[in-house]
Amino acid sequence: MANIGRLSTKDAVLFLCDMQEKFRPNIFQFTNIVSNAARLLQASRILGIPPILTEQYPKGLGPTVPELGAEDLKAHAKTSFTMMIEEVQKELEALGNPKQAILCGIEAHACIACTAFDLLEKGIEVHIVADAVSSRSQTDRLFALSRLKQSGAYLTTTEAVLLQLVQDAKHPNFKEVPATDASCRPPDSVLFSLVYSVNTY
Repeated sequence: MANIGRLSTKDAVLFLCDMQEKFRPNIFQFTNIVSNAARLLQASRILGIPPILTEQYPKGLGPTVPELGAEDLKAHAKTSFTMMIEEVQKELEALGNPKQAILCGIEAHACIACTAFDLLEKGIEVHIVADAVSSRSQTDRLFALSRLKQSGAYLTTTEAVLLQLVQDAKHPNFKEVPATDASCRPPDSVLFSLVYSVNTY
């Protein structure tokens, strides 16, 4: 049967890529990206999905922004344009090598893309959360998403991920997951302008 990309809490890991202070003024829609990633992190804790956090050259680019809510996580420092450094690979092994990766953060055309390619080459299913991924320019962001789709990654949204994971309004944690409360949903933004036109070519 064809792989349809159905997410499962038993097989997934959440990748949080490089949402750091020095990127704040330069990343397109940074506030919305971090807000959506924070929702995913909150849900991962409720649903038992392990999160993995990286920081790109933190000495120069600063720490992870506090609004992500990741203060309790160990941040893996890196200089490479992939999250799949040795420490992260060891963490995945310790988790039993999850089969699905939910990927968010920055930058779409650099660290997100390189991480996705490495994960796909390892046979791991990759779900790119499009409203939790960005770059300094909308052009780089949009064409990165298109390129990642061509390589076999699934493009999705924060709310779609959360609802897929709980599956049912009868789920015991349904009301705790930040997808059911309208007050936690950010307004639609220009994050999706042109996405359709780019991905149809």
